[in-house]
Amino acid sequence: MPRSETPLRSDLFPEISPYASGMLALDGRHTLYWEQSGNPEGQPVVFLHGGPGAGSAPVHRRFFDPQFYRIIVFDQRGCGRSMPLGDLHDNTTPHLVADMEKLRVHLGISRWLLFGGSWGSTLALAYGLKHPDRATGFILRGIFLGGRSEIDWFLHGMRMIFPEAWREFAEQLPEHERTDLLGNYYRRLVDRNPDVHRPAARAWSRYEAACSTLYPTTRAPFESDHGGFALALSRIEAHYFVHGTFVPEGWPWTELGRIRHLPCTIVQGRYDVVCPPVTADALARNWPEARYVIVPDAGHSALEPGIRAALVNATESYRLSMSDDAMFAPRFPWETA
Repeated sequence: MPRSETPLRSDLFPEISPYASGMLALDGRHTLYWEQSGNPEGQPVVFLHGGPGAGSAPVHRRFFDPQFYRIIVFDQRGCGRSMPLGDLHDNTTPHLVADMEKLRVHLGISRWLLFGGSWGSTLALAYGLKHPDRATGFILRGIFLGGRSEIDWFLHGMRMIFPEAWREFAEQLPEHERTDLLGNYYRRLVDRNPDVHRPAARAWSRYEAACSTLYPTTRAPFESDHGGFALALSRIEAHYFVHGTFVPEGWPWTELGRIRHLPCTIVQGRYDVVCPPVTADALARNWPEARYVIVPDAGHSALEPGIRAALVNATESYRLSMSDDAMFAPRFPWETA
């Protein structure tokens, strides 16, 4: 039966600045931007941004109580402030998992809480399954598992809900190329000519942004830097989609037993069009120990009011659970027991 309890907290924590940051050399080509904020002696939590390719932002520090958490935020290789921006060389899911482990060791962290949404949920699970002894738990939002059906939905299925946005996306390509949106977008996005890749990058990022919230926003995505972050997002995203996100089809169902003993909260917007609830539902059914929160009035974005409230409530529940047996107790009226 539904539980009716007062949320622990309904909005983000105040803005904070990092107390440390740096660039970590990953190999002879890639360097990774990282930062830490909050309590240097607190519970480590790592924020995993979406995309792949989106990069992190200052607001991502604000999901966590800075008095309790040691907050680690970083830009995945090729993203944000990591260099080189938009680079696809040795950019795969196993590389990103290895990067996280290298960062953990670099920062002297024994175990950390994994917090990721959208593509970040994929990466959190990939890391957790590879290094279950290094995870203290999971907070996952807008579940994406990298399956072919999910990629096809992004490229074609979202037109059922957002036909105008999809039409603008598709019509960026000549008519004879629209039978292979992914292949022909990818070909443009990896082209070195800015007159070829920039229009494709902006069209891709506009399409994704237009479908990401329940209510329309006027924000122009990834354009304040003259298209650099739009190119990183779209190029890396297309690269991962072309290669099936570098995870085996059917993953992660046969491996979940390695992490089901760890606490997990799954937060999903009911009207998430980018990552529809069917995937979160499947994960929750295969991980019955997890707390599953459906937010009834939200889409995909982590910053929609209901989503951010549920995510902050999850981090607060985890904080309280450190001295309470009721790990991740339900707190919202719409949750099921």
